[in-house]
Amino acid sequence: MVTGWFIATAGMIACVGVTLSAQWRVATKGVPLTPDGRPNYSAPTPKMPDGTTPDLSGVWDVEKQPCTQATLDCIEPTPVGFINIATGAAEAPPLQPWAEALLRRYADDASLDPNLRCLPHAPSRMWVHFVMRKIIQMPDSLMILDEYMGQYRQIFMDGRPLPKDPEPMYKGYSVGRWEGNTLVVETIGIKDNWFNGQGYPLTEQARIIERIRRLDYGNLEVEVTVDDPKAYTKPWTRTIKLTLVLDMDLLEYICNENEKDLEIIINAGKAQK
Repeated sequence: MVTGWFIATAGMIACVGVTLSAQWRVATKGVPLTPDGRPNYSAPTPKMPDGTTPDLSGVWDVEKQPCTQATLDCIEPTPVGFINIATGAAEAPPLQPWAEALLRRYADDASLDPNLRCLPHAPSRMWVHFVMRKIIQMPDSLMILDEYMGQYRQIFMDGRPLPKDPEPMYKGYSVGRWEGNTLVVETIGIKDNWFNGQGYPLTEQARIIERIRRLDYGNLEVEVTVDDPKAYTKPWTRTIKLTLVLDMDLLEYICNENEKDLEIIINAGKAQK
């Protein structure tokens, strides 16, 4: 039987396929080359003007897994973690009983996915979506631009503390600090949301810790820890890998412009019952 989340995924894959084929082509400057003239993704990590701080700037695309019957039975290579955030992790997120019951409900009704209602992604889901994301790094802050819905996220590195009583927001409130070559980011104040396409929840008690490291010129690694005692029995961690995208920039992708997926999925769900 075709499940609701599969129908949802197929619709989103079709939409994104159009987006990627129409990317804005632009020549990336300062690309290190191998002796035979190819981009050298293994070249040293770029530095900020101070000469020591790693520069995370660039357009980044999450790693993909091939579509096979054994993995997802989808129609294009799929971002690792997009549907199942536990893909590649040692264990699934350990749910509290109420959250496990909620997950079963979500599995039967994909139309509840905030993504299909064109709502912004939580920070953790932002890393593993189909579309690309662009990092712009400044000395005291880091901006992440998401092609999906023209979203943005600010990470402040100017020493400010996290707010005591934050008004919940889709991206929450993020502060960062450098530990060697790793940017450690803490985020709180997130609105109730999903952190993947399967319905694993995030609540207002969630604290997300990200450890962002540019391994070399062309590879980024993001270790994400979700600590949400309301929804999970213990903190849970997984690592996401991204690759630098050259000679492209982001385009506008507005989810609710001529959006048809939600109606189709609701009707498909009714037909299955």
